[in-house]
Amino acid sequence: MNFNPGDIVETIDDSLKGKVLSVKNNIVKIETDDGFEIEVGIEEIIKIDNVHPIYVSNTEIFNALSEKKISEKRIKLSSKREKVVPPMEVDLHIGQLVNSTKGMTNYDILTVQLDTAKRQLEFAIKKRVQKVVFIHGVGEGVLKTELDYLFGRYDNITFYDADFKKYGFGATEVYIYQNS
Repeated sequence: MNFNPGDIVETIDDSLKGKVLSVKNNIVKIETDDGFEIEVGIEEIIKIDNVHPIYVSNTEIFNALSEKKISEKRIKLSSKREKVVPPMEVDLHIGQLVNSTKGMTNYDILTVQLDTAKRQLEFAIKKRVQKVVFIHGVGEGVLKTELDYLFGRYDNITFYDADFKKYGFGATEVYIYQNS
């Protein structure tokens, strides 16, 4: 790749960004954003195109949040109530469900995970367990989307993102309403 003075570049291995000052014999002299001058090999940097910030209006944010609330059946429960009874946890990582995934397709893996989730949810309803946390991980969101669809088919439950401090973005908590 050709670099010219004034180009904005970033190093591949380090998080250094700056402006090209000169190029000589495959050595590029860069002035970093911090004001330091460094020399790096031409193969150690990449050119960054001028990235323009994305502007989103308050109306667009409000509309997106409204759509999310409509499409997902989620509520927030008080943190006091959460601490009283620890929820049942179901880890849906495939390594926890089968001994080996050898020969399994992505569809097979997803099917095992969804069958386990449905079976555990039915068990929790039958045994009158009030809360269940399904640990699905972050990944590409396929399992989470399928779980949302599965949970949305039940009238007596609500579901929402589990405690971020404990699970990060990788878990969904289900609250099961108990009939008297």
